[in-house]
Formats: sequence, structure tokens, C-alpha cells
Amino acid sequence: MLDAFSRSVVSADAKTAAVGAGDIAALRQYVAEGNKRLDAVNAITSNASCIVSDAVTGMICENTGLIQAGGNCYPNRRMAACLRDGEIILRYISYALLAGDASVLDDRCLNGLKETYIALGVPAQSAARAVAIMKASATAHIGETNTQANGGAKFRKMETTQGDCSALVAEAASYFDRVISAIA
Repeated sequence: MLDAFSRSVVSADAKTAAVGAGDIAALRQYVAEGNKRLDAVNAITSNASCIVSDAVTGMICENTGLIQAGGNCYPNRRMAACLRDGEIILRYISYALLAGDASVLDDRCLNGLKETYIALGVPAQSAARAVAIMKASATAHIGETNTQANGGAKFRKMETTQGDCSALVAEAASYFDRVISAIA
């Protein structure tokens, strides 16, 4: 896994050149946005259980056959595995968001995931749908578009650094999209 700084050094070294002005400007921006990045990761990790359980619940509501006898979320052991996988995926997305680099997600989570799911008989469409629901929830938390009206009694407002988080929302969304592409 490379963070933004290591990636710049490795890239410059591969070109046998010094770290360029463009790379330095990008690193300055990365540092300037550091607190927002930390807040975004905190928003995901602090709400991980809710994000995952809501995503799995949504997936099951859309396909109730998953919890019927013979379904992929039946019995409880399979449901627990589904929740565990969602937590793992979300954890690696938070690592990628913190580092500003998808290599940890690709190497440690997505490498071989589709093949594993095929071997286990996990329906790819349902798994991808659960990740899409996690994406919607996580990006709402990062972009602070979650509201009292949407959250109801479970709504929780987090203290975060003020400013535009649209770039972080887009970055996080791209990591979720990588997972969906890897599964489907």
C-alpha cells in the first residue's frame, strides 16, 4: 500500500527524476485537506455497523429469497458471513480513503473476491447491490447530506471540518465502484 507521499516518490524514482512541482502541489493539497480526509474516514468507521446492516437489510428487502431456506443469507451462519464481508469491504475502503490510494483495496480485498464469491455461490447481483447501498450511505455521511428527516430517531450529527467535501465523496464513491465492478 502506498500513501500519497510514497506514491510520488516511487513515481519519481521510476522516472529517475526528482519529485516534480506538480507532485509537490498535489501533496500540498493532500495535506491541506487532511482533516477533511480524517473526518471522512471517521464518518465511515463510526457508522460502519449501521452502514453494513442497513445495506444487507436493504438487499434482503429487495430479494426476500435470500433469507428463505436455501437462500444465501439462510441460516444465521450465512447471514453473519454476509455482514462480516460487508464490514471487511467497508474497512478496506476506509483504508484506501485514508491513504488516498486504492492499492490496499485492490491487493488485500478485491484480488480474487469475484472468484471466491463464485466458488461459494454468492449471488453477484445481490452482493453488488449491498455495496451500492453502502456507497449511498457512506457518501451521505461524508458529504453530510444525511439529515434528521432521512435518519429519523437514529440521526446523529458528527462534528467535522467545514468546507467542500465533494472531492472526498467522489473519491470514496470511486472505491465503492471498484468493489462493485470487481464483484459483478
